[in-house]
Amino acid sequence: MNEKMRALQERKNVGSNGIGYQGHKEQVPSDLLEFLHSQIDKAEISIGAKLPSEYGVIPFESFTLMKVFQLEMGLTRHPEEKPVRKDKRDELVEVIEAGLEVINNPDEDDEQEDEDGPLGEKPIFNENDFIEGYYRTERDKGTQYELFFKKADLMEYRHVTLFRPFGPLMKVKSEMIDITRSLINIIVPLAERTEAFVQFMQNFRDVCIYQDKRIHLTVVYFGKEGLSKVKSILESVTSESNFHNYTLVSLNEEFNRGRGLNVGARAWDKGEVLMFFCDVDIYFSAEFLNSCRLNAEPGKKVFYPVVFSLYNPAIVYASQNVPPPVEQQLVHKKDSGFWRDFGFGMTCQYRSDFLTIGGFDMEVKGWGGEDVHLYRKYLHGDLIVIRTPVPGLFHLWHEKHCADELTPEQYPRMCIQSKAMNEASHSHMGMLVFREEIETHLHKQAYRTNSEVVG
Repeated sequence: MNEKMRALQERKNVGSNGIGYQGHKEQVPSDLLEFLHSQIDKAEISIGAKLPSEYGVIPFESFTLMKVFQLEMGLTRHPEEKPVRKDKRDELVEVIEAGLEVINNPDEDDEQEDEDGPLGEKPIFNENDFIEGYYRTERDKGTQYELFFKKADLMEYRHVTLFRPFGPLMKVKSEMIDITRSLINIIVPLAERTEAFVQFMQNFRDVCIYQDKRIHLTVVYFGKEGLSKVKSILESVTSESNFHNYTLVSLNEEFNRGRGLNVGARAWDKGEVLMFFCDVDIYFSAEFLNSCRLNAEPGKKVFYPVVFSLYNPAIVYASQNVPPPVEQQLVHKKDSGFWRDFGFGMTCQYRSDFLTIGGFDMEVKGWGGEDVHLYRKYLHGDLIVIRTPVPGLFHLWHEKHCADELTPEQYPRMCIQSKAMNEASHSHMGMLVFREEIETHLHKQAYRTNSEVVG
């Protein structure tokens, strides 16, 4: 990679054709250039495509220097892995090199207001400055890459968009993103579940108050029972951390998540703000908050990250006396959890976009229905929907109760099946199903061993 980097940095791009980094020394015929640019124009890069439903979305997959976080897990079924196939490894190395070439040797039309280094020189970025990337392939057009770089001693991120139209990479844009003043309003609808709220606030204090420090918390609480406990928890955090950037809205009515988020969004009266719709059983990292800022843009993009949902720790860690602390359960393994690619509740979007599109539709009935409906409204519009698994966002397991009011058809087919899917991996569920057979085998083995000893 270093040898290729030196070769790339010694070669300036051919400016006359206006496509930036090509990856080839040969001149590209003008008719081919015209075709390649038409592929960029057709792809969903500059404007969102109107889609009929959530099934038409082409999600991104995310990657770092060492790992790929993938929805399409293939034969390995690993949600997180080091690229096994050589073509995928070579592809990602080439893309990072191309992004570095764009940043270190910018064209005249690129933003060039870089912060100077400690000695006043222009910083040179290398592969160690690569933070994260996303990629997706439109099979009839090409592959789009979104790359983010940041030097440890600089405040701003560098964002490079590349596109491979089944040929050379083509620079779409190179820009700086300053998120140092980007406040996030985290909105949490809540009813009872005060113990879960205690755990949520521990994570909130560690990540938002002590690390990020650019957060406002809005809690929309339904009902009277538990309200005093929630107030006490918030007051305790305030006294311990001197944190006052929160709003508690009380609604004396039955819990409705869409209603709570609508109220929470409208409770903000200080103009434009980036909102993160969150649940009380979600664990997030400081890195995720930056991903939220980098992937939402007012009037342009909304961010719908895919959450990694953890299985029941009592089953995952059954061989241990007690499950490990929550922080040690946050791993991307196929026996510890799964990408909840059917969930659309966690999202980052600007308040203006949310209000313009009409917020949640309160006429939509059914658990989770309002989330899908809002998601579809964005898909039907012109905003770009960024859909990708992110490593810093986890759904913590909690017991799911199936209501007695469900019909004989709904109870086993809908609720119990959903409960089973969230309970444990296929292999762990198999161990539970065949527990009696396993115990019988162990008893037989023990009996044979004892018989041989006596004999």
